[in-house]
Amino acid sequence: MDARSDRNAIPLAVDLDGTLIATDLLWEGLFILLKKNPLYFFLLPLWLIGGPARLKQEIAKRVDIDPASLPYRQDLLERLHTERREGRKIVLATGTPRKFAEAIAAHLGIFDHVLATDGPHNMTSGKKCAALVAAYGDAGFDYAGNSRHDLKVFDAARNALVVAPDRSARRWQAAHDAEAMPAPKPTLRTYVKMLRMHQWLKNSLIAVPMVLSHEYFNPDMIWQCLLAFVSFSAVASAIYILNDFFDLALDRKHPTKRNRPFASGALSIPFGLGAIAALLAIGVAASLFLPIEFLGVLAGYMAATTAYSLSFKRMLLVDVLTLAGLYTIRVLAGAAATGVDVSFWLLAFSIFFFLSLALVKRFVELRTTAIPPGERIAGRGYRTEDQEIVAQAGMASAFSSALVLALYMDSPAVRELYPHPWLIWPLAPIVLYLTMRVWILARRDEMHDDPVVFIIRDWRSQIVVAIGAVFLVAGGW
Repeated sequence: MDARSDRNAIPLAVDLDGTLIATDLLWEGLFILLKKNPLYFFLLPLWLIGGPARLKQEIAKRVDIDPASLPYRQDLLERLHTERREGRKIVLATGTPRKFAEAIAAHLGIFDHVLATDGPHNMTSGKKCAALVAAYGDAGFDYAGNSRHDLKVFDAARNALVVAPDRSARRWQAAHDAEAMPAPKPTLRTYVKMLRMHQWLKNSLIAVPMVLSHEYFNPDMIWQCLLAFVSFSAVASAIYILNDFFDLALDRKHPTKRNRPFASGALSIPFGLGAIAALLAIGVAASLFLPIEFLGVLAGYMAATTAYSLSFKRMLLVDVLTLAGLYTIRVLAGAAATGVDVSFWLLAFSIFFFLSLALVKRFVELRTTAIPPGERIAGRGYRTEDQEIVAQAGMASAFSSALVLALYMDSPAVRELYPHPWLIWPLAPIVLYLTMRVWILARRDEMHDDPVVFIIRDWRSQIVVAIGAVFLVAGGW
């Protein structure tokens, strides 16, 4: 018998979570469950009392996974296909619930046998090792794994393949000179994408109350705005990460969102949970140097964004109204941080202006998502035939924001604040230019999916905003 025949006579057992796929199905199942009903959170401690196996089974009973969309490690998968074609027996040996493991095995079609968590038996570490030894004998199998839970199985296997190892598995691999299949390391760009730092640009709205009160040279207010910016940016990034956890399955079906760090498996969910805790700590710590009212606004923002991630984003029109409110909350946060009063006019303008931009976001999704008539966009409350009404509502909101601004310019409040109120009249056509240009580009399919970020980044919009700022300052002198 040659070396290849001898090798093929020995089955190859493969771990699933972290090895064959760059994610952990227990965590993914947990967030799918909480997305279905957040009240399941209160049952988790009861299930966990029964041990890890019961927790896994209870989650598996209530959720389904899509095997086709999971982030498989392609190098390992190609190797398994090659081994299978050469006649080798391939075994899926995983602590994942049998329901999930069988679904993946059926999808891939390369496994001869599946060992998985079933009933009270959590098929990890010692139990997995005992099951493989009982089936194939001591050193009667090769094993591919990735973590400290696999060390006992590595010791019992004839040969080990250490895939994308954690620290413990890496030390074991080095000590035993085992074959390794490392995964690409996250880069700085990966962490920037996780934080969605480009979205921090929205938090510049915090400075609006300071600017409109003509206090832009007040060092105390500038410092307060900077602290509020840091606080909101940290909390916003934490919520974005949480939102990514709830949208993993949807993101993997999206042409660009599938490359997000958690959807692609570049970063693990436990790492993301640690990042959430750190970001929330930073956000709250920064808020402690600001008036207590700011902390109340920050708490309201956290509650609203969490509700949006869990439920509101799937509700027709409720989603865009919530988005408009979240933009407006940033203005309120700036007022709370600096102690500047917010006028009725500013709030009315903000609601209409940001509602228009939120509707642009949904319009772009409707334009770019290929769905048959009568069906909703995945994770949304809209259908293809809603495009026109969404566009009409968005443009009506844009004109309403300009109308509110025009009425404000003729109010007694303006005459009190601005010695030369006629100089700020160009702001109304400037607002119309910004919003109508966004809508025209959206209809041309040339719009970024977040119009607020687009306006802040777009050089033409920057020039128009700068001109508006000059008129605003000149009118106040």
